[in-house]
Amino acid sequence: MSLSNLGTEQIREKDRSYVFHPSTHLAKHSRGETPNRIMAGAEGVYIWDTEGRKSLDGFGGLYCVNMGYGCSEIADAIAQQAKELPFAHVYASQGTQPVALLAEAVVEYFGHDMRKVFFGLSGSDANETNIKLVWYYNNILGRPEKKKIISRNRGYHGSGLVTGSLTGLPFFHDFFDLPLDLVRHTTTPHFYRQSQDGETEEAFSKRCAEELEALILAEGPETVAAFIGEPVLGTGGIVPPPNGYWPAIQAVLDKYDILLIADEVVCGFGRTGAKFGSHLYGMRPDFVTIAKGLSSAYLPISGSIIGDRVWSVLEQGTETHGPLGHGWTYSGHTLCAAAALANIRVISERNILEHVQDVGPYWLKRMKAELEGHPIVGEVRGVGILSAVELMRHPKHRVPFDAGLQVGARAAAALLENGVIARAMPHADTLGYAPPLIIKRNEIDTIVDATARAVETTFKELKNEGVL
Repeated sequence: MSLSNLGTEQIREKDRSYVFHPSTHLAKHSRGETPNRIMAGAEGVYIWDTEGRKSLDGFGGLYCVNMGYGCSEIADAIAQQAKELPFAHVYASQGTQPVALLAEAVVEYFGHDMRKVFFGLSGSDANETNIKLVWYYNNILGRPEKKKIISRNRGYHGSGLVTGSLTGLPFFHDFFDLPLDLVRHTTTPHFYRQSQDGETEEAFSKRCAEELEALILAEGPETVAAFIGEPVLGTGGIVPPPNGYWPAIQAVLDKYDILLIADEVVCGFGRTGAKFGSHLYGMRPDFVTIAKGLSSAYLPISGSIIGDRVWSVLEQGTETHGPLGHGWTYSGHTLCAAAALANIRVISERNILEHVQDVGPYWLKRMKAELEGHPIVGEVRGVGILSAVELMRHPKHRVPFDAGLQVGARAAAALLENGVIARAMPHADTLGYAPPLIIKRNEIDTIVDATARAVETTFKELKNEGVL
């Protein structure tokens, strides 16, 4: 379907003139100094622009198009629901069939003593909901001082005021007066970058837990309410946790009665090869944040899954104080719920978990075989359909490139010239990958081969410039 007969340059001009883009150099964009690709269509794992240039989408949009482009089951469910009931709010006990069925499906899909789901539109608003409920929970329990939230350096949890504060990346703080004072940050669980010489993964995990405990004691355990973490660090570099990390962290949280929020926005719904990253790593969350893979991005929807011990206190609070004053107009949006419900059915019907368990190890093995040992590759890492290649000036000694060289961005640009979209991650010079979960082995081969060429091109450029 065409919205107009405008050419690509006319659309680019309108885009530069009127659209406020996220995470963009605004002045350069307005002047036309940054690439301004106008996307037009997609199918499976491929996406193309108005000029017909086709790319394998190695990042699934933004970790989110899990079932690939052109999934007719999801599209048909949206169309049918739009004809029957496009919207009905879920305030004050009013409900709809898609929302009720979706909440049931989500709770059953996660399992592990989870009780209810509060729906929103983005991972950011879901984490804002989680923090409000953590504060409400402690107020109802008569612990008004227990309000601080601990996140990790390089964690990503959103772009709002509290969620942007939880995010442990300076890019999301600078000039926004963030982070807010109730947020603290602890050690990044990245063994390659953070471990000490001779330290094992298990010893490093133990040290991460000890540093978390030291922070809790310094702040006062009576003031610390919750710890939030992604099972696998996402935007902070796509970093799987070191061996023993989550059990060590969980033990500290249990010791000081601190709630655990598992941010599953990236990891949930099969991306790690398990239903959720929490299951894979033995986490016992009180809250689970979901979005992205919930609907495969066909419509925006998020959720906060609430566990038993928190839910019982929330009910107790409304018995005493009346209705809980929180909600969004589009909480439980009917169309979004229909899309998500269809998406969960597709995951089951197409045996997506088994597929990820099959192709994920193949991908990581191929990536390591092609790229480990390259003069500028520090680490190849991943789990399931998540992968990263970290570029370093001196890999053995873990010496990074000067940030001004923008080596990661240059490698991503070279990769795009080879027909593959990857993400230059905002922390360090890292190429990140999170393609649709339906990706096949031959398409994985395309990504790996293109990455090897792009890294070699970048290496040769740096040598010619005298950097190496």
